[in-house]
Amino acid sequence: MARFKVVTPAGASFAPPGTGYEFEMEALRPLGAEIVEVAGGSEDEFTRGARDADALYAKGRRITRRIIDGLERCRVIALGSVGVDSVDVAAATARGIPVTNVPDTFIEEVADHTMMLILATFRRLVVEDRFVREGRWKEGRPLLSRLPRLMGQTLGFVAFGHVARAVAVRARPFGLHMLAYDPFVEELVLSQYGVEPVPLPELLQRADIVSMHAPATPEAHHLLGEEHFRLMKREALFINTGRGPTVDEPALIKALQEGWIAGAGLDVLEEEPPAPDNPLLRMDNVILTPHAASASARFDPVRKRRVGHEIAAVLSGRWPRSCVNPSVLEKGGLVRWQPYSMERGPGA
Repeated sequence: MARFKVVTPAGASFAPPGTGYEFEMEALRPLGAEIVEVAGGSEDEFTRGARDADALYAKGRRITRRIIDGLERCRVIALGSVGVDSVDVAAATARGIPVTNVPDTFIEEVADHTMMLILATFRRLVVEDRFVREGRWKEGRPLLSRLPRLMGQTLGFVAFGHVARAVAVRARPFGLHMLAYDPFVEELVLSQYGVEPVPLPELLQRADIVSMHAPATPEAHHLLGEEHFRLMKREALFINTGRGPTVDEPALIKALQEGWIAGAGLDVLEEEPPAPDNPLLRMDNVILTPHAASASARFDPVRKRRVGHEIAAVLSGRWPRSCVNPSVLEKGGLVRWQPYSMERGPGA
């Protein structure tokens, strides 16, 4: 009999049920842990199957307060994503359950994708491609001849976390002036990246390209709405590789339709996948990708190993590397995690 039971929703993986957990099990197997898939369409059905879990591997469904309150001995809820909006973190905190995520495993991929959308949107890549395919070769150069060059333009970051910082490193060689609004990041951090800290209204008024990186928290829900898009330049572009709910999508659609802004490059939407009648699907001035910014060949192995290590750490009584509600950890008597140094080993 397994020493620890790690429950995860059934059908939430592309792998067949009961398989596909070799990366997570690298850290969990030595502890005598097993991963058990639990079916259940309703909250009550899933809660019954997960009630005796020592850990919950959250993927594929929302983990609500009702589910969390039904967990009798759960010691950790682990996510294989940056975003934690699928888990009621407040409910987990109230129960003393740490919630872990993987905030730093695919930063470079998302930063690359963001820079790609900036360049493709600015240079009207999709429209130019269509001109060639439709035999409209002569229309391509006149379109771009009306636009400024990228060098000297102003890029504004809404939130300046890991991804935005990686984008700033990529954007600097293009000669962009950079601004950022993030009340939770020290000005000294921004200055180290050559980024000017400004209030949100000033950023929207000055930026030629606005790149959204805010997380999907209750405080950031619809952080940008109609009044914000009206502040932007008519020639400005909007990029979002963060989370769809941070933007009031009807307001964004209106801004694009009525010409308050010039275009958008979006990897995330409020509703995913979008409804067939979503106006964004029919706009020439919008480039869309399917929430794929973090995807690469290393995506699954790295994040799954990280999930296994986070669960194993907590089940062993140790502090996890990434906890979104750290106040619960010391109360639970966990030992603070010691960072690994490549030069001197664990705890250096």
